[in-house]
Amino acid sequence: MRVDILTIFPDYFAPLELSLIGKARVTGLLDVGVHDLRSWTHDVHRTVDDTPYGGGPGMVMRPEPWGEAFDALVPVPADDLDVGLDPAPLLIVPTPAGQRFDQAMAHSFAAEQRLIFACGRYEGIDQRVLEEAATRMRVREVSSGDYVLFGGEVAVLVMLEAVVRLLPGVIGNADSLTEESHANGLLEAPLYTKPAVWRGREVPEVLRSGDHGRIAKWRRAQSLLRTAAQRPDMLSRAAPETLDKHDVATLTGAGFPVPQPGVAK
Repeated sequence: MRVDILTIFPDYFAPLELSLIGKARVTGLLDVGVHDLRSWTHDVHRTVDDTPYGGGPGMVMRPEPWGEAFDALVPVPADDLDVGLDPAPLLIVPTPAGQRFDQAMAHSFAAEQRLIFACGRYEGIDQRVLEEAATRMRVREVSSGDYVLFGGEVAVLVMLEAVVRLLPGVIGNADSLTEESHANGLLEAPLYTKPAVWRGREVPEVLRSGDHGRIAKWRRAQSLLRTAAQRPDMLSRAAPETLDKHDVATLTGAGFPVPQPGVAK
């Protein structure tokens, strides 16, 4: 996968040299280019922002640097080229006005050949930039959550963490991807390691039993209960047919509602 990041703070992305993302870059599974948007300015102050038309607080990022940056990264194809030979890059614009990022979106991004991230700052990017970009790229406005940040850099780091770990070969044990929170629409069961007793608190006996059937049932029950308690919205979206009689008994026994046929959201 090729990833390009446009930002006025390139140093923000030093963590991409670390951990499994850094390893993926070394092994060639991931190719990352971090580009300083100010490289495409032409005044002594390297200006990237100006006051908003129509008035209002704050500043808006000017279109000219963005346009030149996109021209450099994704040149407009010549008329005689078959632009359908390769899929257009996916431009991801972090913004509170975007669709909320989730695990399903991470999987869809992980299937892409090339991602480009546009990190806005101040009040945001001139809307014409996105309209122009859409003539040569697919554009997605994405929110990392229902809150506002100083800029898009943190959101990009979050999204890349979620996406890159899904690339084949990045995670050593691929089975871990199928057993974690959000992988199957539920939260993961609580986790424990050695020692068996710590400050008077014991690891649940079932996890020390060696009985893999009991352990699987316990983890399933704990996953259901944790989801019902902490993320009832996720459980409400579960298809009723995915819950067996043991799941239903677990939820009703703990006083939680069970998704009903025809009302899953």
